[in-house]
Amino acid sequence: MACITPFPDAPVPSTAFVRRCVDQLARQGFSKVVTSALTTPEQSGFLFAGFTVQERLHLLGHDLTDIPQADTRALRRAHRADHAAVLAVDEAAFPPFWRIDEAGLAEALGATPHVRFRLADNPSGITAYAVTGRSGRRGFLQRLAVVPDQQRLGLGRALVVDALHWLRRWRVEQAVVNTQLGNDPAVALYESVGFVHEPEGLCVLSLELRA
Repeated sequence: MACITPFPDAPVPSTAFVRRCVDQLARQGFSKVVTSALTTPEQSGFLFAGFTVQERLHLLGHDLTDIPQADTRALRRAHRADHAAVLAVDEAAFPPFWRIDEAGLAEALGATPHVRFRLADNPSGITAYAVTGRSGRRGFLQRLAVVPDQQRLGLGRALVVDALHWLRRWRVEQAVVNTQLGNDPAVALYESVGFVHEPEGLCVLSLELRA
């Protein structure tokens, strides 16, 4: 499976460009291609090239003017040696389509010029983590995962609040996060710390490739 991700602030991919990408991927032996989460304008070239909607996502924003407090004492900086345990948390927290591997984690950590990678752990091991990025005056809560038996204990809230305070210290003006439709616990968490729904959501598109 391959993934196509448009560059931020780049021109919207045209149908012709998307088709060239698809043809190249098919020649390389890929059987399916998915997109990253796309805004409505970004979707047009993919839809005209034959892509269909795989997942619909909520998009929420936070203006960082009113950030609640949370107990963040259990959080610490993540290190390279933590990656395997972090990916185990990710696997436990997400269904197969949304899980990431080492390459996906590296992509999340390198997606923005500045990144904050934090986790929570206890004597039994790592139980939650978050990846937050910032680029200029925009912030992105890119990844948040808590193992199922530790959910609703405040770890996710602590990681989100920690991320928002970090962004505000660097004078970020807006933070955004997305999550799939039906993930009501995540939506409730984000709303509880001040995120509000943006007028339009996002979509992940996909296309099956012929051999």
